[in-house]
Amino acid sequence: MNVGVGWCNEKNAFLAGKNVAENAIENGGLFRYDFVIAFCSGQLDHNNFFEGIQSVVGTEVPVIGGSAIGIITNDYLSYEGYPAGIAIIQSDNLQHKVAVTGNLDKDEKTAGSRLAEKLADELKGKLLLLFYDSIKTPPTEEAPPVLNASSPLIQGIEKNLISTMPIIGAGLIGDYDFGPTKQFCGSCVDSQCAVGAMLSGDFTPYFRIMHGCSPLDGVYHKITKIEGSAIYELDGKPVVEIIDELYGNNNWHKRYPVDLLTIGINYGGKFDEPEEANYVNRLIMGVLPDGQGINIFEPDLAPGLEIQFMLRDSSTMIQSARQNSDTIMERIRSDGKKALFGIYIDCAGRTARQSNTITEEAIEVQKVFNENQTPLIGFYSGVEVAPLFQKSRGLDWTGVLLIFAK
Repeated sequence: MNVGVGWCNEKNAFLAGKNVAENAIENGGLFRYDFVIAFCSGQLDHNNFFEGIQSVVGTEVPVIGGSAIGIITNDYLSYEGYPAGIAIIQSDNLQHKVAVTGNLDKDEKTAGSRLAEKLADELKGKLLLLFYDSIKTPPTEEAPPVLNASSPLIQGIEKNLISTMPIIGAGLIGDYDFGPTKQFCGSCVDSQCAVGAMLSGDFTPYFRIMHGCSPLDGVYHKITKIEGSAIYELDGKPVVEIIDELYGNNNWHKRYPVDLLTIGINYGGKFDEPEEANYVNRLIMGVLPDGQGINIFEPDLAPGLEIQFMLRDSSTMIQSARQNSDTIMERIRSDGKKALFGIYIDCAGRTARQSNTITEEAIEVQKVFNENQTPLIGFYSGVEVAPLFQKSRGLDWTGVLLIFAK
């Protein structure tokens, strides 16, 4: 497997697509193009960008990906302007089948089931790469954005695919205003879609989940009133009042998403020493317009579930990115394998601008990949998808690192 990675920050979308593809081919020394993963800022015309890529690689090569807030490569990181990035894969041993299903905004579970049906008989895959539109309905002056939920989408997929197959991917988002998103669907551009690429061949996928959140205290709270993604009560008490007490004021009402805190679900032992790898976090998007509850990023929590408030610690986040990247590379080496190519799916809330940090945590991932001379493509997402405790899940405020090794 040879992989070329390219990037640019160009306002002209067609030129951006053409430039990133030409740069990737040059950087990878490629002479054939088998499979393409590409992302671009929501501010770019996605159709023109896609046509720019096709003008270089041809119309027969499948291109998956779509909207992203920013791009991460070995030597580039930006979420300002018009960032775009691409990875072009040349391989005799990587088999792939791309499928797409629409009407995601109508019924996520049905969309997932249809997607899996299109893939089920094609390949005995080692990995399913999944990208979908995070935004169901953009925000208005009267209402917050409505999001497509990852959990029913994944449930639909798992009805028809091997449950042990890792699903890794992202819910895509193109800007911090939660504007409409676009998908690259193999041979076209569309929206309200889920796109899956079933991959098999002579490679082993390694992945790692990192977030760097820790419980604010040892207290568990039971959800006693929730509707979709809106939490109203914990332990029979208004959740807004509880968070007011945690902050000591209500200034957090003005923040979207909310600083410092997330909602954490512990999938490990309730009274065990807290471990980063055992938690799924949900971003608190903000207080509801009527002030009666909070909105979280995914509508997958239920009454009776116990949660903890988690502290988003910037220094711990950066340390986690370095340690987890080092750990996965060491695991690959200890297994007698070589890292070929990496994809870093990073929550858009983890940027320095959103986390109020001096440095970018993704720089730590870049350093590890450069030290190991391994190509890297990454992007900033709305939702990250990866297996946790043998079940693929939608994640928030998380970095998911996937490495193809041989």
